[in-house]
This record gives sequence, C-alpha cells and structure tokens, in this order.
Amino acid sequence: MKESLKALLDLLDLEQIENDIFRGRSPEERRQRVFGGQVAGQALVAAGRTVPANRPVHSLHAYFIRPGDPLVPLVYTVDRVRDGRSFTTRRVTAVQHGKAIFTLSASFQIVEDGPSHQAPMPEAPAPETLPDGLTRLTPLFGEVGAREFVARRPFDIRHATPLTWEAAKDPALATPESKVWLKVDGELPHDPLLHVCLMTYASDMTLLDTVLLNHGLAWGDKRTMGASLDHAMWFHRPFRADDWLLYYQDTPFAGGARGLARGQVFTRSGELVVSVMQEGLVRVSDTGRGAPAGPSVK
Repeated sequence: MKESLKALLDLLDLEQIENDIFRGRSPEERRQRVFGGQVAGQALVAAGRTVPANRPVHSLHAYFIRPGDPLVPLVYTVDRVRDGRSFTTRRVTAVQHGKAIFTLSASFQIVEDGPSHQAPMPEAPAPETLPDGLTRLTPLFGEVGAREFVARRPFDIRHATPLTWEAAKDPALATPESKVWLKVDGELPHDPLLHVCLMTYASDMTLLDTVLLNHGLAWGDKRTMGASLDHAMWFHRPFRADDWLLYYQDTPFAGGARGLARGQVFTRSGELVVSVMQEGLVRVSDTGRGAPAGPSVK
C-alpha cells in the first residue's frame, strides 16, 4: 500500500472524544488551508459512525464556510437530527478556533427495491492504456516536481482528457468536460463506509479543474485562485474505491467569480454509482501572467 494512502486512512480514522464528538487532524505538510475533500471525508466518517451499518449513506450536502487551519485539530460534532423507520439524518459541524468552518448534512437509508434506470457511461479509453500521473506530469514540471506531486496523492489518477496545465499552455486544448480514471493506490478492507468516504475525498480533487479547463486556466498558474464553496453527492450503488472508477465531469456554468461543475462516477462495467455537484470560487488576476508554475491545489 502506498504511503500516502496509509496516511489518508489514518486521517479518516477519527478519534472519538465524547458521545457524537470526534477529532481529526490534517497531514503534516505545509498548506495554506485544509483540503476540502479531507474535511468532507472526515465529516462523513463522523456521521457514519453514529448510524447502523445496515443504513448506507445515499446523499450528502456540504458548505465550506471558513478556510481550515492545517496546524490544529478539527473537532466534528454530530447532531442526530432524525432516526426514522427507513431514513436516518445527521448534521455535522467542523469547528476550529471556536468557529464553524464546515457543515455537512447526510442522509442514510435502509436498502430497498424500486424502479431502476441510469445515464449511459460515456466512452473512454481503458485506464491501462493511459499514462500514469508521473509520465503525464514530467514533461510539464520535470521529474523531481512530478515525483513529489504524485507521491503525495493516495490515488492513481489517469486523465483521458487534457490537464488544466496543458490547456494553460495551449488554449486550443480547452474543453468543458473531463474524463478521469481513478482508484486508491492499494487494496482496502470490505468497509462500505470507508469506500464512500474515500470517494468523497477524491471527488474534490479534480472537479473544479473542469471549470478552469474550459478557460485555459490552472491552479498554480500565478493568476488563478479559488476554493470550494459547496458540495453535494448522491451515492446510488455500492462500489469499491480500490477498483478503477471513471469520473466524468463537466461544467454547465461559470460567472460572478463562481464556477459550477458536476460529475458522474461509473464502474468499469458501466454502473453509475455516484453523482456529484460542486460550486467553487474562481478568481483570476491580470497580474502574474505566465506559464504554470507547478501542480497546486485550490
């Protein structure tokens, strides 16, 4: 198992410090703020630990309120909103320095039968035919920069469409959609909550990139900055985060310094397992124009 995946699993293993109160931490690396996918994943862990295992999560809705401080722990308080016959509702607040930085509402449901249909899986090359992250990033940032970036990622991510940094150098590559194969870099135990929490983490890694990709921008291009504002996910079917998943993403709108992106996650067999929506802050400065400086996060 890759060291970065071990570290992520450790981050998701929250410490319970009181009934319905959990404590999490951030990676020991220098960042201006906590990665949004980490907070969302940890909050879902906190919610899920207060719900019976026979009620899997089917949706979550979250707001990023304040930047998270990576140097201090995050305290997650769980409000048991409702325990019904079929549905369970939880509300989670992440607190730092005495203030809420993030809120999440999650709904869990017993497994039931009903009418079934889904959107078709878009065509995409098989993940094995695509270059890995190191191969794709080395021409852009050199071997050392690419290795450092890939080493920090707990996921094997392979792009079937242009990278934002490629489109920033060549505007002809700009496109409003993105196709990304991803899976964790290692084998996982059979724990459904763990798999959905890992996908929650991963869903924030490339989604807003689609907004930038449509405009030839990139995080780290010295003129683009942004942050996640809100995030919603619907979990349709069970899946494994250590199997290849196709993350199809597009952007229906951008304006007012905000960009909207949506995603659909498919298994290799074509099952739609997750739907995602996110709005993010996207601000562009006319100063500091130039080629991308290196991989970055929002």
